[in-house]
Amino acid sequence: MIAIIDYGVGNIHSVISALDKLEIENVLTADPEVIKNADGIILPGVGAFRDAIKSLEDTGLIPLIKKCVGEGKPLLGICLGMQLLYEKSFEDGEYTGLGLLKGEVKAFNPYISKDLKIPHMGWNKLEIKQNSPIFKYLGENEFVYYVHSYFACGNDEDVLASSDYGIEVPGVVGNKNIMGMQFHPEKSSDTGLKLLKAFGEMIK
Repeated sequence: MIAIIDYGVGNIHSVISALDKLEIENVLTADPEVIKNADGIILPGVGAFRDAIKSLEDTGLIPLIKKCVGEGKPLLGICLGMQLLYEKSFEDGEYTGLGLLKGEVKAFNPYISKDLKIPHMGWNKLEIKQNSPIFKYLGENEFVYYVHSYFACGNDEDVLASSDYGIEVPGVVGNKNIMGMQFHPEKSSDTGLKLLKAFGEMIK
């Protein structure tokens, strides 16, 4: 069973719908006992980093999430949830993240051409950089759906797949049992479902 962290932020219902379609058992919860007993965790998120990390802090669940991850429980951060995995964000200020992955979250400006629109919104090709069980069902020329104005800058070895938007944008990141997807798998049609299906199998 996957515990989807309920902290008042994010693409929750579409994630639940996608997992239900795949017949992957899931529950939306802020109950520490349920999270402890879950086989895996999903951290969703949309909106501003500052608001999201504060909401997560208010739940009191951050120490538990870190403990579960330290014990090897699989964790998947989606969109802003992926950005929260990093040490720091510079979105409208400077804010401390969960620090589960090394690196920072930065604005696209000044790294991309002024001709490119911000946010990076819409379908973009996913280029697989490293082998991972999360790509078990993917073929070539798979596209995923992005909506974001900030991107992760971290260790190259943590980038499992990326997309080109003037710069290399980390699309899927991972380190051991910690994974993140900058795009929305639940809005990425069959490709997103294939990724979520693979994550579901990774927690069994």
